[in-house]
Amino acid sequence: MTAAIDEALAIIRRGAEEILLEEELIRKLQSGRPLRIKAGFDPTAPDLHLGHTVLLNKMRQLQELGHEIQFLIGDFTGMIGDPSGKNETRPPLTHEQVQENALTYQKQVFKILDAEKTKIMFNSAWGNKLSAVDLIKLASTHTVARMLERDDFHKRFSSEQPIAIHEFLYPLLQGYDSVMMKADIELGGTDQKFNLLMGRELQRQAGQEVQVIIMLPLLPGLDGIKKMSKSLGNYIGVDESATQIFGKVMSISDETMWLWYELISFRSLAEMQKLRDQVAEGMNPRDVKFLLAEELAARFHTAEAGRQARENFIAQFQKGKLPENMQSLTLQTAGNLSLGGIIKLAALAKSGGEANRLIEQGAVRVNGEKIMDRNYLLPLNKEIILQVGKLKFTKLFLV
Repeated sequence: MTAAIDEALAIIRRGAEEILLEEELIRKLQSGRPLRIKAGFDPTAPDLHLGHTVLLNKMRQLQELGHEIQFLIGDFTGMIGDPSGKNETRPPLTHEQVQENALTYQKQVFKILDAEKTKIMFNSAWGNKLSAVDLIKLASTHTVARMLERDDFHKRFSSEQPIAIHEFLYPLLQGYDSVMMKADIELGGTDQKFNLLMGRELQRQAGQEVQVIIMLPLLPGLDGIKKMSKSLGNYIGVDESATQIFGKVMSISDETMWLWYELISFRSLAEMQKLRDQVAEGMNPRDVKFLLAEELAARFHTAEAGRQARENFIAQFQKGKLPENMQSLTLQTAGNLSLGGIIKLAALAKSGGEANRLIEQGAVRVNGEKIMDRNYLLPLNKEIILQVGKLKFTKLFLV
């Protein structure tokens, strides 16, 4: 292999959990032509979070290597919902919901990808043209027994949980996307292996050169344990403020920090190794986390916003300074609302249940004092500083 291909392989392997098959990848790289890179995102929710950027970062790396990025928005498959990793049937989305979410995806992905070198595709372009006969032919390529080999389907079947017929169509349609896009490489998370392999099988049946699969790990969330997910609340949205992004990154463990560096930082492997060496020699891991937090805040905003977020964090948490742009609210409660109710009313939590969980977890302070009683009553006619988590502050006056 040439030095250029060796270098490209090192970049592609970074953070990858599995490549199927690497010898095929080498042959494709040796062809010298730009490869068609496919990664699909179903717009089942309006916002992207850092977990999604694991794939986006790999796409950017491949883009910088000169390959053709095909960012697929699954506006057709999104109405089914990917059953991967799910223990129950997802409620189908309406066409309007999918289209609205797709618009926000397009705006967010170009915070990472080069818009001029990225081809945005929608699988409704071919999915809407499938007739009933076409779907029957597609469904005939695989058996129910083959579908039940898939781990999440097998678990649901064994535990007598319902599996809707349309869910069996999802992996077939994802594989059909690869045929229509003539993908050379498809990127996906480790939970997508069954769907990714389906693309290879359907391409082979269509007489195409099969795609190489590059599987990437699922990014752990803020808790460092479960995968990043909006439903679990352990996420950082790419549209969050620079201050929020910085503060949330600073909350992760040192162990999680290194994995995040590998999967979502744009620092080179050499730079990362240098940072590891410095920590081994006595550098405070907090200072390494500062660099990651500033990098991510700057990526989704500006370099100045990242720098300012760092200064604000230091001032607020290392020097005990309250944020200058704290919102002020006057609420009429007549003394009847508990602390949980006030938090919800002030929009510091999405629901009363979430507010109560935050209180019980010790994440709520009143005038700097930690309060863990959900029924705690705030005083009337007195200014109060209410803090929820590390980043949300509100100046309250209750009447």
